[in-house]
Amino acid sequence: MAGIEKPLILIVDDIPGNIKTLAAILSDSYEIIFSTNGEDALTKAQDRPIDLILLDISMPGMDGYEVCRRLKGNEQTSDIPVIFVTAKQESFNETMGFEVGAVDYITKPISPPVVKIRIHTQLQNRELNRSLAQSNQFIRKTFGRYMSDEVVESILDTPEGLRLGGEKKLVTVMMSDLRGFTAMGERLTPEEVISMLNIYLEIMTEVILKYQGTIIEFLGDGILALFGAPITRDDDAQRAMACVLEMQLVMSQVNKKFREKGFEEVTMGCGVDTGYVVAGNIGSDLRSKYGVVGNTINLAARIESFTVGGQILITENTMKACSATLRIDDQWQVSAKGVEHTLTVYHVGGIEEPYNIQLKKQDNIKPHHVKEGLTVRLTILEGKRVNQRAHDGKITALLPSLIVIKTELSARRLTNLKVELLDKQGATITNQLYGKVVGQEEKTGYIQVQLTSIPPEASKALQNLLNTETI
Repeated sequence: MAGIEKPLILIVDDIPGNIKTLAAILSDSYEIIFSTNGEDALTKAQDRPIDLILLDISMPGMDGYEVCRRLKGNEQTSDIPVIFVTAKQESFNETMGFEVGAVDYITKPISPPVVKIRIHTQLQNRELNRSLAQSNQFIRKTFGRYMSDEVVESILDTPEGLRLGGEKKLVTVMMSDLRGFTAMGERLTPEEVISMLNIYLEIMTEVILKYQGTIIEFLGDGILALFGAPITRDDDAQRAMACVLEMQLVMSQVNKKFREKGFEEVTMGCGVDTGYVVAGNIGSDLRSKYGVVGNTINLAARIESFTVGGQILITENTMKACSATLRIDDQWQVSAKGVEHTLTVYHVGGIEEPYNIQLKKQDNIKPHHVKEGLTVRLTILEGKRVNQRAHDGKITALLPSLIVIKTELSARRLTNLKVELLDKQGATITNQLYGKVVGQEEKTGYIQVQLTSIPPEASKALQNLLNTETI
């Protein structure tokens, strides 16, 4: 069986007797090569993978200091540990040796045990440094996909931050979700679903990291990200708002890529809340992750559930924390599960300088009124349960993703509805149409429903209705 490969040591000294002495001491444990001048030493250091160099200072031509400087200035040889072995015993010589990059300094006459121990220590240190570099590379590759470079560097600079445990942090939490993607996924192959998710998540991850957010989870087609942990900054809330606004803008890029692959377009809703959470490494010594717990996470998820596609809703906590001027397009009261009192949510359409990101206002877009609309049957969704009572209605006006219905149904704003769409003969076109109430005129009996999931058969029927004569 082949023996274990010995570490390779380069001895550099212009006196052959010194080389012979060192070689005799070390040859049992190490492979030895040598040079008698600086130029030859630099060449040999690049020709073979040297593990350590023993370097004399006083040599004709290029002295040891200059050899060490050049070794450390060359990327190929910069990580080779250099130990000076010299007769120079003045303290300033030793200081200069460390300044040019040496890891140790041994004076002549040498002590064989000291030489062996010093070499062994430096080789161990090099191996540890290599392992640490590999670990750091792994951390950068893994965490760099979810956190900004600054956060990853913080983890590397403070490895105790990787220990299990947490701390209370004031953060701004963002939750996003694609509208209708779950229902769409049932019509696609697994490969198509993953392809769509990868396109969406790749673009959104780039935006979140741009604003120094930390991605906590990919929840299928949803994203949970926060601003303020593990690093807290004064502008966490502002960056979070700029981030979600830009995320809505780049949905056009997402849908462009979807169209190129023959996929349907999608929309995204975002909910944002600001408050205290416990953030840290959760799990066990065998398996752990960086995570957060607290009511702020739950509330951000609740607020997101009220959104329709293309919409950003925030809490009063976030509005107060965001010193940058926000463009508030609307506000209303909601009752959120798990929250005793009603909440005011704010529909954000833009943020002023220094970000200056603005979404298009929807107020000026008027639905097309039709002479003869389609019949619908409406049922209220309570959580994931469908209320058994159905209400009939008639579509009187519409946009591609919004319908105006004349009905006796009375429903609060943001109520989730399941819509059965019927043709003119009363046959069901689809019962998989979903939406949210976004407006109601109780006196006249009309509600506006923003559609959140539109199957192809419904999309075709609604488009045909749009193409009919309008009034």
